[in-house]
Amino acid sequence: MEITKDKAAKKLLSYLQNKISLTRLIDWAENTIMEADFREGEEKTLREVLGKLGLADVREFGLSWEDSEKMMRKLGYKIRVDATAA
Repeated sequence: MEITKDKAAKKLLSYLQNKISLTRLIDWAENTIMEADFREGEEKTLREVLGKLGLADVREFGLSWEDSEKMMRKLGYKIRVDATAA
């Protein structure tokens, strides 16, 4: 399976939108970094982002909002926040 910056951004966005758990995001990142083929020219960015996501369950690393914003920018996206009354 080829992984692209777009696919990685969509997976991270799914986590940020509470569609998947942090555990699921971490598992996806760990499996993807070991098994996927990276689109040519995107390897460095994808390995960096997936590596960071794969370590998000380690207390010293974690996954902050700022981390997510930086990763999305590296993947070519800008996060916009919207809120509605609950």
